[in-house]
Amino acid sequence: MNLKDIGEFGFIEKIASGCLLRPQNILKAIGDDAAAFTMGSDEVILLTTDMLVERVHFLRHATSGFNLGYKSLAVNLSDIAAMGGTAKEAFVSIAVPGNCSVEYLEDVYKGLKTLAREFDVNILGGDTTGSKTDLILNISVIGSVPGNEILYRDAAQPGDIVFSTGCLGDSKAGLYLILNHIAADSEELKSLFDSHILPRPYLREGRFLASHGVRAAIDVSDGLSSDLGHILKQSSVGASLYADKIPISENLRLFCGRFGFNPLEYALSGGEDYTLAGTLSRDKAEQIAHDYFETFDQPLYLIGEITDSEKAEIIFPDGQSHVMTASGWDHFKSEK
Repeated sequence: MNLKDIGEFGFIEKIASGCLLRPQNILKAIGDDAAAFTMGSDEVILLTTDMLVERVHFLRHATSGFNLGYKSLAVNLSDIAAMGGTAKEAFVSIAVPGNCSVEYLEDVYKGLKTLAREFDVNILGGDTTGSKTDLILNISVIGSVPGNEILYRDAAQPGDIVFSTGCLGDSKAGLYLILNHIAADSEELKSLFDSHILPRPYLREGRFLASHGVRAAIDVSDGLSSDLGHILKQSSVGASLYADKIPISENLRLFCGRFGFNPLEYALSGGEDYTLAGTLSRDKAEQIAHDYFETFDQPLYLIGEITDSEKAEIIFPDGQSHVMTASGWDHFKSEK
């Protein structure tokens, strides 16, 4: 079935069910000219938006609608997580080419709703229009965070400890499998494939870190070397990262061994991991890491420290150090 067979409003009727998960504070959801809702007066409002364009961010023939919908919301929730916030309301705008079926679009919304349910996020509307060639999704998410706990990129200080909430480079390995038409023929490769197509936003972890005194944070969407560089530049500081502390999954090590890559380079340059990286004061680091593990049964990886050098370096176990340059994804400078 094509979208022209049911029209825009027929499509809206199809996908509207299950979008309103949390009716508190919602005055009007899907169905009017605009959504209407209220926010707590003691909260700072967060607003983020991301656009995913076919052939730039995804290949429609290589991903299911479910996976595309899930990921399109996940990348926005990750931005809210990086600010220490709680995601509240989402808006979905979609431009649909004539060769995209209604069934595929319904599957997109199944993915959106599945992740929205996990984090109690309402989908309150958006826009639907036609596209000449490519499928385009634009998601906007509104969240909130207590004003005294919001996390910025410009708050890192010399002496701070650098952290990561998860392993790095897995998503880049999953993308390699997709682009090179390599079957995920083992549990290890399937895990890497899933890391790229079904990234999990660290929303609960971000809220925990913000409430426990973390200074600065960013989500790793373009690669650790690039994203940490944003914190360093905006805070006017440098960093020393320890090569043997960078979290690398066993799955990535096996992948790199099989295909001849350096796992550390993958971990530093790989984008779309959507882990959180940031800094916390040295005197709180061990306690926060302990409490984090007790809460999430996952380690908070302490991978380096902030310096006053205004440069980034990677230090190896033998004592050698090398300047770390930004090598992640830049939409206007490089191609994946």
